[in-house]
Amino acid sequence: METTAGLTFRDATDADVDTLVALVESAYRGDDSRAGWTTEADILEGQRTDPEGVLAVIKSPDSKLLTVERDGQVVACCQLEHRGTYAYFGMFAVSPSLQGGGLGKVIIAEAERIARETWGVIEMHMTVISVRDDLIAWYERRGYRRTGQMAPFPYGDERFGLPQRDDLQFELLVKKLA
Repeated sequence: METTAGLTFRDATDADVDTLVALVESAYRGDDSRAGWTTEADILEGQRTDPEGVLAVIKSPDSKLLTVERDGQVVACCQLEHRGTYAYFGMFAVSPSLQGGGLGKVIIAEAERIARETWGVIEMHMTVISVRDDLIAWYERRGYRRTGQMAPFPYGDERFGLPQRDDLQFELLVKKLA
């Protein structure tokens, strides 16, 4: 366990699954998500993740699901997955009531440090829904760059939500860590 700025970082366990699903859902979907700025409620309805998806990340040998606590309460999480020379960053969620206060900056910096030190990776990759200009701008301020490489949104697969638009796709963002 690492401690940074009053936060405790640890690997998620099976016992965290329900808490982490609720956190991710609260940060991105439904009315609760509107308390924060990361909401996808206007472009996607339905679920963002499910217990099976979270458990798969926890169990994967090449992956970590970092759980972030403050005062014993889970306040954020993010996935790190080792993919050769880079790590994939995903499932990033901060409790909506704590968004906008600098917590995300601390967490992403710590995730980058952990990926670099654990796996010796030289880059971090992530995918972001391309219409999320505010979110992409936030990542750009953290040193990520848009690549223009797009991947299709999985329309028709309700595990990823129910799209409210027909122009959704994922853009790859990359940051050099070395």
